[in-house]
Amino acid sequence: MVYAVRVNGSLHKVEADGQTPLLWVLRDTLGLTGTKYGCGIAQCGACTVHVDGQPMRSCSLPIEFVGSAEVTTIEAIDDPIATAVQQAWVARDVPQCGFCQSGQVMSAVALLRAMPSPSDSDIDTAMSGNICRCATYNRIRAAIHDAAATLRGEAV
Repeated sequence: MVYAVRVNGSLHKVEADGQTPLLWVLRDTLGLTGTKYGCGIAQCGACTVHVDGQPMRSCSLPIEFVGSAEVTTIEAIDDPIATAVQQAWVARDVPQCGFCQSGQVMSAVALLRAMPSPSDSDIDTAMSGNICRCATYNRIRAAIHDAAATLRGEAV
């Protein structure tokens, strides 16, 4: 079947079985490889994208359920919040192996869009579905706090 999906601001017509996970449409059909495959069961967060602004696990979202929603991948996040998160990630040396980082960044950006001044508990809750095998969780939390402070115009 042919599906029309809006990804990163562009409409794409893709031919796929309706049960094909969005992840594989993004990676294999559209060539957007920033979204990673980790577990295939929506438990690790490596495949996180935004669907109408909400973080979703693309490995378990069938293409037939995307409909007219706007899908945003790591390749297209480009606003002050995303920039602050990316800069904080670098400043705090968050990535080690880097594999989980696109999903981590996508979840952090969604959190800061919804909650500009998150507490540690808010961050832990929002990021709990993102697994980092290098265990940089403390740096991730600190980077999110730094990004939030930057967005509020505070010195980091």
